[in-house]
Amino acid sequence: MERYSIINDKNPREIVLLRGKGCIWRQCTFCDYHLDSGNSEEENYRLNSEVLAKVKGMYGRLEAINSGSFCELDQKTLNLITNICIEKKINTLHFESHIIYKNQAVKAKKELAEKGIRLIIKTGVETFDKEYREHIMKKGFGLASPQEIAEYANEVCLLFGLSGQTEQSMLSDIETGLQYFDRVCVNIMNENSTKIKPDSAVINIFAEKIAPLYTDNDRVDILMDNLDFGVGTKVQEVSGNV
Repeated sequence: MERYSIINDKNPREIVLLRGKGCIWRQCTFCDYHLDSGNSEEENYRLNSEVLAKVKGMYGRLEAINSGSFCELDQKTLNLITNICIEKKINTLHFESHIIYKNQAVKAKKELAEKGIRLIIKTGVETFDKEYREHIMKKGFGLASPQEIAEYANEVCLLFGLSGQTEQSMLSDIETGLQYFDRVCVNIMNENSTKIKPDSAVINIFAEKIAPLYTDNDRVDILMDNLDFGVGTKVQEVSGNV
């Protein structure tokens, strides 16, 4: 399991994959990231402190993800992240959050701003097609519109490569993301332990017709593999809860 990396290309930053208590929603049909979780706050903090010790302060930016939402990290880890940002002169911190934590996300932005740290929230909306998002993906965003999601989130993740998605639907998702958010991160569905499988035909459409349109767009990240940011593991290596 790789838990620290440096992203030197678009939006350069350091990135760490930490461990929390696991995604509280845990109903997304395509996702098994919650397997990287632990029941012991002390063990999670021990692991997280070892990972965070690698942070150098490069680029003044740090992205801290944890296979869930930032609120699912223990408080000691959250305090350590803040202290490291101050010590290493990191002025921009990136967290991920589900919409159920939207109020906590807004509150965290205000609290960190008082310490001179800009908090950027990325949320995994996956698609703006509400019917597909809630009935196929089971995302738990309800009928939330892009405008409502943008009230707490600065950036969005989209998930492509699933049956039923089309060239037009993927283009629409990206353009909607760019209209309402600062950045868009496109993830391509990879094989994992869930029953949802990648659709090679959809992936080919994306790779051939859509990806070339956004490869040079500084506001769009494209992850054909879920390890493209340098952190994470393949499904067979995940050990599950501590």
